[in-house]
Amino acid sequence: MFADQISVFLENKAGRLAEVTRTLAGASVNIRALSLADTSDFGILRLIVDDNEKAESALKEAGFTVRTTRVVAVEVSDKPGGLMSILEFLDSKQINVEYMYAFVRQRHDNAVMIFRFDNTDSAVEALTAEGFAVIKGDELYTM
Repeated sequence: MFADQISVFLENKAGRLAEVTRTLAGASVNIRALSLADTSDFGILRLIVDDNEKAESALKEAGFTVRTTRVVAVEVSDKPGGLMSILEFLDSKQINVEYMYAFVRQRHDNAVMIFRFDNTDSAVEALTAEGFAVIKGDELYTM
């Protein structure tokens, strides 16, 4: 019920994001979703890709610092209040969301949110028990 996310640590300077995308394109890796958080000195690029092994290998070979993290992909109703419903449920169970970002899908009634929780196992257990659709990594990478 988990997905793997690639985190790339970047110096905050011109051209570094282009270098990441050039490296992934050269390895024939498709980016499915991403999030970028930055400070004045560095950034963390979080990626969902179609081939984690190829991405991690290519990025490390290009000199990037890379880490793989377990995240959870959850279908969320794509209408006003859809995200609120899942966040209120998580709050009621005292499940902390460390960060989240959207995964783009074309022509679907549901959006997909990528979540990083402080207790991933408890979060997945609670979400599935409540009937939320948690998407397996293998399915996510091919969406």
